[in-house]
Amino acid sequence: MGSFKGHALPGTLFLAVGCWHVWCAVLRYASDPKSFRVRSWNPVNWWGGRVRHLELYVIAVGSFVDLCIEFLYSTHLKIFVDGGVLNPSHMNDFEHAGMLLMFFVFGVVALVHENTRNLQLPEGTLCLIAATAFTSEYLLFAFHSTTHKGLEGYYHLLLVLLIAVCVASCVAGALAPTSFPVDLSNGMSITLQGLWFYQTAFVLYGPMMPEGCRLKENSIACRSTDHEVRGQLFANFQLFSLVFVVVAATIASYCYAASRYGHPDLKSLTAVDEDDGGLDVQ
Repeated sequence: MGSFKGHALPGTLFLAVGCWHVWCAVLRYASDPKSFRVRSWNPVNWWGGRVRHLELYVIAVGSFVDLCIEFLYSTHLKIFVDGGVLNPSHMNDFEHAGMLLMFFVFGVVALVHENTRNLQLPEGTLCLIAATAFTSEYLLFAFHSTTHKGLEGYYHLLLVLLIAVCVASCVAGALAPTSFPVDLSNGMSITLQGLWFYQTAFVLYGPMMPEGCRLKENSIACRSTDHEVRGQLFANFQLFSLVFVVVAATIASYCYAASRYGHPDLKSLTAVDEDDGGLDVQ
């Protein structure tokens, strides 16, 4: 089933990385649109660049800590039974640990790529490794050993759709390495995934449970089908609201970056796009 903390921790990581990705994509494009390139991660150039790889450390350390929680703490170290067989009562925890391992691998590979000469990879390859991590997450929630039904299943279905967008945007980043919309959509989809983890935590395990539904014996039980349907409609409204918030915040970020850091080429490129899209009336 899960818990509030079990959704809030990954939600925090995805939200932090996603917001940072959106801002960096907007800032890089506004500052120099002609040289824009898609990035699988973005350096933090504060304090003279001493925390340049902060995002990668957040990904690697955060996923490793969450992995240890799933694999060691949640299982109470009862990993093997019957002479070496994985404990079937904790398959849910093992699945989550496997998914988190892929994000840890991405963070470590990117750090090794940045800090040594032993693993020099093009940016498109790092985008594909990130896509692999999101694909493992997609497969986890799409083919979970824990059967998600009813209202809980609906929230996880919407999460799967958001993860699919993350996979698609990462792959598109490798195929279209100069596309600003692709890089921006990647950051927005990661941000939405983090927000949806939080939304799921507050609804299923917090104070926002829909009327007529309640947490009962480690599952969500609704008094009737009508209450369950209303809960699903409420979930749709929540998702639409989060999409609106993310889009509005992204537009505001772009307006701020363009006004303060905008390159002179930015206006000329916009004018060219408008001319190309216009209709000649004779």
